[in-house]
Amino acid sequence: MSGHSHWATIKRKKGAADAKKGQVFTRIAKEIVMTARSGADVGSNFRLALAVEKARAVNMPKESIERAIRRGSGEDKDANAFEEFTLEGYGPHGAAIMVECVTDNRNRTVADIRHTFSKNGGIMAEAGAVGWQFERKSYFSFPATQLNYEKAFELAIDAGADDVQEDGENIEIVAPVDAFKTLLDALHQAKVSPDEAELRLIAKQDLELDVESTLQVLRVIEIIEDMDDVQNVFHNLKISDEALMALEEE
Repeated sequence: MSGHSHWATIKRKKGAADAKKGQVFTRIAKEIVMTARSGADVGSNFRLALAVEKARAVNMPKESIERAIRRGSGEDKDANAFEEFTLEGYGPHGAAIMVECVTDNRNRTVADIRHTFSKNGGIMAEAGAVGWQFERKSYFSFPATQLNYEKAFELAIDAGADDVQEDGENIEIVAPVDAFKTLLDALHQAKVSPDEAELRLIAKQDLELDVESTLQVLRVIEIIEDMDDVQNVFHNLKISDEALMALEEE
């Protein structure tokens, strides 16, 4: 978790999200399609409601959201072409990396990601070789200006959170998966609009590297994140304040 919200903030400041809005829409649309397979009602389908909330947060057109839901619920025939799975690997300096994919061609995606790992000083691993270092958690991040740390801590713990940290300008909350909705509702009641609210894989132990090595790993992670069939990338890298400063200067 360390440094993640700062890293995300830096990328937003550089305009990466706006420059790749089409790619962001495609990625979220795939997520909506996959989650809508379990039901098209956002009131009863928790994962779908979360995906739709992400779509609205990046101003995805309502028509695009509804079209993705129709595809996932079976109203459109091509929804079944998509498959979701997770690949595991090690980046430079032994950084553990988990890659969540959604694709219509598994063989192509696996080959592309294996090549990307190899080309950038890493290696793709067998299933389970890396995953044991991570656990699925609810994750929230929001500006500390919306709610101070003391109030955020009290709210989060009451709602079942495991950890609450103030990371510079942001507050991060980690909780069990089954506490997600309770926490999200509590934050909304407190007038907090999280920049990030999702289920993610969080490393059980961080890997600490020097600044140059950290930047090298982050560059590889960004390359993987930009691949068409990649939905999410999680890692065990601790991003130090010095590395964050170096990132801002790039």
